[in-house]
Amino acid sequence: MSGLDFDIAHLLAGGLVLVSFMMIYQDRLYAMLNIFALHAIVLAFSVGWQAYIQDAPHLYITAAIAIVFKGIIIPVSLHRIIERLGIHREIETVVGIGPTMLFGIGLVALSMAVMLRVTAEADRLAREDVALALSVVLLGLLMMVTRRNAVSQVVGFMSLENGLILAATGAKGMPLVVEMSVAFSVLIAFIIIGIFLFRIRERFDTVDVKALDRFRGEQQ
Repeated sequence: MSGLDFDIAHLLAGGLVLVSFMMIYQDRLYAMLNIFALHAIVLAFSVGWQAYIQDAPHLYITAAIAIVFKGIIIPVSLHRIIERLGIHREIETVVGIGPTMLFGIGLVALSMAVMLRVTAEADRLAREDVALALSVVLLGLLMMVTRRNAVSQVVGFMSLENGLILAATGAKGMPLVVEMSVAFSVLIAFIIIGIFLFRIRERFDTVDVKALDRFRGEQQ
């Protein structure tokens, strides 16, 4: 592998971390969905590049799935769900954007410190890509726990799953059957979540999870 191959792989993986921070920074649902689509596109380029440098053609299928499902179908569908349900388009946060971003930087530093130490004997490209992938996973989890809107929590979950895909491809890939099953599992989960959001909106007239907490123990 040439130095240029190595640098491009890390540029794309690092770009995915940067886009994760961009998602955390957003306070509007539509902007967040657009950034999530960009997140999927960067993931697809990263996986496609790994397919090239590893000579693993099946990873091109993974890249295509990322673009089609996560880069196009899911963001467009969520846009339509938001419009149809009339969901409040500002994202309510548990803590401010500033503290969340600072905590996210701490998580990235922790990921680097832990993974680079644990994988000291691994391939140089794999160990650094796995460290960046863990950063994406933790930032997705951070997004889930710091957002009150159910739609933004769904996006946080899917960005977390993007990090898992990056880790699997960076560590010399995973069997195609596993990739396909993961893709269809995410699609099925998305369909279920869409139905769930419609039912929440119909029953409680909101998808703000803080507001939903007030209905706990409600007498029927």
